[in-house]
Amino acid sequence: MSAAVQSLMETLDLETLEQNLFRGRSPQVGWQRVFGGQVIGQALVAAARTVEDRPPHSLHGYFMRPGDPKVPIIYEVDRYRDGKSFATRQVVAIQHGRPIFTMAASFHIAEEGLDHQIPMPEVPMPEDLPSEKQILDSLPDSIPKNIRAYFERERPIELRPAGAPNYARKSEAPPIQNVWIRATAALSDEISMHQCVLAYASDITLLDTALVAHGRSVFDGDLMLASLDHALWFHRPFRADEWLLYAQDGPSLSSSRGFTRGSVFTRDGVLVASAAQEGLIRLRTAQSG
Repeated sequence: MSAAVQSLMETLDLETLEQNLFRGRSPQVGWQRVFGGQVIGQALVAAARTVEDRPPHSLHGYFMRPGDPKVPIIYEVDRYRDGKSFATRQVVAIQHGRPIFTMAASFHIAEEGLDHQIPMPEVPMPEDLPSEKQILDSLPDSIPKNIRAYFERERPIELRPAGAPNYARKSEAPPIQNVWIRATAALSDEISMHQCVLAYASDITLLDTALVAHGRSVFDGDLMLASLDHALWFHRPFRADEWLLYAQDGPSLSSSRGFTRGSVFTRDGVLVASAAQEGLIRLRTAQSG
């Protein structure tokens, strides 16, 4: 297992403090804020540890305050309901005595019934696309140091854009991104672990999609970006250590808020999850609030 994936597994392996009370820590990588996907993944781990007989099928979370990576995050779970088919949990993430994130998650026993899905976009397979290192090596030396440093760092999730990556493209284009994603090392067979890893990964490129229409990226220094909310639905089984296509679009950007959506497919075209997010995208020259 790679060091980055091992670090992610340790980050998601919460410490149990008491019934319904867990503690999570942030990797010390020099970030000033806690990555939103980390909080989503840890909150889902906390909720899942209070449900024994069914996997999660959806989560809806709101980011209230930026997280502090220097101190632990306390996750408090409320067991709202345990029914025959569904279970519902509420999770509050707390730092410095105040909530930084709240999430509702629903769990469901698998049932037989009607079945259909939308088709996967036609894109090249990941083996036919350059790796992130090959993309970086092909870019001019003028690429900003912060972009190069970010993608040269060992990370738990590998990305292979099916097209020019947003940070390397400065022209306006339809707000669409298709990115192959997978964990960079094999994971255990535990279903909930793959769901938590996808919850973590679902926040990596989603908000950036709204900026494609403006020829911008999250690395632009004059932009202030922050996730406001995040929703994720699990439709069918999958493995997060196998290639998944994250097909994303950004229908709207207004009032300094970008709205983005994503569909997650296996390489065989099976729709396994859907995501939606609204995030703050503010020009730093605008009045802060």
